[in-house]
Amino acid sequence: MFKEIGALASMLKALPKMKEEMEKMQARLGEIQVEGDAGAGMVKVRVNGRMEVVACDISDEALGDRELLEELVRMATNAALDRARQEVAEASGKLVGELGIAPPGGLPDLSGLMGS
Repeated sequence: MFKEIGALASMLKALPKMKEEMEKMQARLGEIQVEGDAGAGMVKVRVNGRMEVVACDISDEALGDRELLEELVRMATNAALDRARQEVAEASGKLVGELGIAPPGGLPDLSGLMGS
């Protein structure tokens, strides 16, 4: 029990530094850009670390079939979002490591909250 209280006290002391680092992290999320593609590159979608679509490229080949195009856009977007989540998780893990803190039981997965 005292060990957990000590860990909590340590976290409270680190709050100003954590706030500063989280603000920096938010800025870096906009700089992270990853791409997902589908249909052997017929559709490419790029998203940032805030889970915002920043670009969508569609080849001329994909324009002929509406249903195929819709499916390729969906698949490419999901692939890009998966990669962005991975990048955000890695960046968050680095931040926690740099701060040298972790609450008892580890950190919750907050990647779903990014960009909301």
